[in-house]
Amino acid sequence: MIDLRWLTLLLALAWACSPKLATDNSEKGPKMEASDEEPFLIKIAGEPVYAEEFLYVLSKNASFSEGEDSNKEPDIDESFELFVNYKLKVKEAIDRGYHETDDFQEEFNSFKEEITQPYLLENQVQEGEIQKAYARLKEVIKASHILLTFPPDASHDDSLAVFRMAEKIKADAESGEDFALLAMEHSQDPSVVQNKGSLGYFTAMQMVYPFEAAAYSLNIGQVSDPVLTDFGYHIIKLEDRKPNPGEVRVSHLLIRVDTALAGSEEGAKRKINEIHQELSRQPDQWKELVLNFSEDPGTRSNAGLLPWFGVGAIVPEFEKTAFSLSAKGEISPPVKTDYGYHLIRLEETKPVAPYEELAPSLKSRVLRDSRFKQIQSQVLAMQIAKFKVEENTKLYQELEKLVIDGNSQLDSLPIEKRDWLLKYSDKTVTVGQFLDYLQQNPPKPLDVQQGVSAIIDTFIGEKLKEEEEKELLRENSEYRLLVQEFREGILLFNLMNDLVWQKAMEDSVGLERFFEENREDYRWEERVETLMVKVTQDKPEKVEALIDFLKDKDYQNGLNMEIKERFLQDDPLLFTVQENRVEWETHQILKDLNIDQSFHTINQGDVLYLVLIGEKEPARFKNLNEVRGRVIQDYQSYLEESLIVELRDKYKIEVNEREKNNAYQLAHR
Repeated sequence: MIDLRWLTLLLALAWACSPKLATDNSEKGPKMEASDEEPFLIKIAGEPVYAEEFLYVLSKNASFSEGEDSNKEPDIDESFELFVNYKLKVKEAIDRGYHETDDFQEEFNSFKEEITQPYLLENQVQEGEIQKAYARLKEVIKASHILLTFPPDASHDDSLAVFRMAEKIKADAESGEDFALLAMEHSQDPSVVQNKGSLGYFTAMQMVYPFEAAAYSLNIGQVSDPVLTDFGYHIIKLEDRKPNPGEVRVSHLLIRVDTALAGSEEGAKRKINEIHQELSRQPDQWKELVLNFSEDPGTRSNAGLLPWFGVGAIVPEFEKTAFSLSAKGEISPPVKTDYGYHLIRLEETKPVAPYEELAPSLKSRVLRDSRFKQIQSQVLAMQIAKFKVEENTKLYQELEKLVIDGNSQLDSLPIEKRDWLLKYSDKTVTVGQFLDYLQQNPPKPLDVQQGVSAIIDTFIGEKLKEEEEKELLRENSEYRLLVQEFREGILLFNLMNDLVWQKAMEDSVGLERFFEENREDYRWEERVETLMVKVTQDKPEKVEALIDFLKDKDYQNGLNMEIKERFLQDDPLLFTVQENRVEWETHQILKDLNIDQSFHTINQGDVLYLVLIGEKEPARFKNLNEVRGRVIQDYQSYLEESLIVELRDKYKIEVNEREKNNAYQLAHR
């Protein structure tokens, strides 16, 4: 797989795309349409390329190089020649069949899917649901409910009876009857015995979606219409709403109550009060007291520390007390829950995270809960309206009568396969095409249970998504440009990798021949062995001692280690030292020295250099192993230049000078 960062760099050097792409499923991918209204800029082997493509290249390169030299005027002529070279390489890649390989198709389709997603209706609807979830997440609401469930194997009449009962209870609540009493009388939620219908505070993503949507739509004191969920019908009353306080992290000390033992309650209460009094006198004893007395084995060894939690995520009594603490390290009075008695200490708080931070996790949750089905239904409805889908309802009814069991009965269906099932845009989908789809995508048992219409909806969704992508290519220039640039970028990368980059590394015979033919470019000028000490601290006495040690020395191997051991043991930052053989005539420090003199002290600004000069080595040619990396780079440049010469000779290039001048004028604006 191609590294996206490298591909982006490659494309930035020679981006190209077409403003006139037409949807095309042929082997060459999206095609450019010739137009009488827009003359070509260039033609390569008779295939037109338009001026907007060249201007797009310039804008990409300008963005890529922004900040390098903002005062430098771009060389338009050079950019134009590079653009022609780029299009020649793409043409060669296509003629060589790079676009037909499995690797290319996998790479391009992967990029295309990633590029396409943000432009689809599905993404827009998803984004709307994510933003809606985040907006709700910034609030917490308090609500009570009454649940009416359905009897087993409920008939239509049974369901209708439950609905009418729910409507009557709503009317009673709105007439002023106590909602808690109505809950105690009618609700079939098992927890009603303890909470009288009250659900406490909660926020988005904590209730099933229909319940959440209904609750957040209410005003304080308002009672909802019956709300249908998988549990039954709910009547919801909103009691309060307020800003979400975010999350808290607390630690706790727990003393459990064993209801089966007489006196356990009083004993636990007395013990927690004694511990609380001790902490009031010495709050720094928290960790020790938790370790010795807490009866929560999961947190005792970690000073009672609990994970971060928000509203609605923990038992109400504990949550209410935790969120009431305001100062870090503050310890609550004893709190009673079903687990026993707690002391709670505040460790940290944090507000609701910004949208950008929460969006990925919200998206994951949105796509896993019942919102996803709603998104799919909404997208399908929008697509059906957009593409003016016409359905053969009579044929639908006939298909609904059939039981589709895998592939076994597909060929024996008593329906004419040429009959049309769908019409949209300028396309007609037949029964035969639908059956072909079923053969390639056998329906799952759950799909069959939901009926043929659900399977057809999935089929329609896939067809209309394809139509969306084709429309994007026709109508959305931004999308079209992105698809084209990535397609051509991958083709260019593969061509260059095979004919230039990888070839230069693997063609040892060609590399050696190139090196021998260009030996003059790889020479060592006269070099000298040097020991260079760069003094980094201003400590005169130690520096003088170092100078005294070096000034009478001759350069020799091992001196580097000797001066480090002698002078850096007690002061490791006193200096740094380098030992090299360097071309002295072009060296920044050595070029003005008398090389025949052994020892030198050089001041450059605030930096002192101490230099020992060793033996001279005359100028000579480098051998290949000394410069292999540079030779490979030069050979790659040579191969690329040769390729361009070959391609310019191979393909006829026509330039529309008038259009070129117009493009130049637009580029200078």
